[in-house]
Amino acid sequence: GLRAGADREDRRAEGRDPAAGGWAMTSLAPISADTQDLPSLIDRAASMLTGAKTAAEVLEARDMAGFAYDVAKRAARLQRAKSAHDDLVAAAHRAQAHALEIEARAKRRLADEYDAAQARGEVAQGRPKSLENGKGFQATVADLGLRHDEIHEARQIRDAEAAEPGIVRRTLDERLERGEEPTRAALRKMVVDAAMRGLRPQRSASRRNPLYAPPTPARAAWQHVTGTFRAFAEWATEENLALARQGMREARDEPFHELDAQAIARGAARFTQITEWLDAE
Repeated sequence: GLRAGADREDRRAEGRDPAAGGWAMTSLAPISADTQDLPSLIDRAASMLTGAKTAAEVLEARDMAGFAYDVAKRAARLQRAKSAHDDLVAAAHRAQAHALEIEARAKRRLADEYDAAQARGEVAQGRPKSLENGKGFQATVADLGLRHDEIHEARQIRDAEAAEPGIVRRTLDERLERGEEPTRAALRKMVVDAAMRGLRPQRSASRRNPLYAPPTPARAAWQHVTGTFRAFAEWATEENLALARQGMREARDEPFHELDAQAIARGAARFTQITEWLDAE
């Protein structure tokens, strides 16, 4: 009765409600003033997401990335108000883009974690039911500290990336190249458009080729890998690589050069892994 419900609320408040599974939230560690420079905040958010093992840790990484985005946005506005040099405003915009990318990655994981929890029966899809082990009830969206619109947005980001891999990063880069501020609203619009394109029914088999069948998820994944390699190989002429190397040298003193280098290192490791697959076959 009421006592059982109260006990359940007490356990959830302490982060130990069994119905919440890996979603039990913990408070973000206090952020001291001397760590509130943008590169440190963004690096911290990226590290938190990379090391996240539970849904609660993914949520913390998302919140840290959101905090970094807000700080960068305020910094950009302050620089504009002070009529600061364009490079300072551009640096703040780039920080916003980095933070938004990390936040989007966290939201994609959040969507997967939430759907998996629903599939396991840990999170209610409607009215909460008793858990199979009889220990409490299914968790609700509110129990997890989320809103339905947040889950919906997280699924849209995941579906958009599945339909058009790299859509988040491309959208942010395009706005930066045009000198425009990378905002959540602009990213959301592009993500929604991409997600809707992905939801459209696939074209039926051609009458000229009745044996045609859409690629399996595994084949589609391999096609994405080969397409990425092919596109980069076609772009990577000696001239373009020389320009890229010059740009790398010019960017060495920028606050986010280290984050870019880390991303390239991660990509190179994946490319090496795929090359090893080919050598092993």
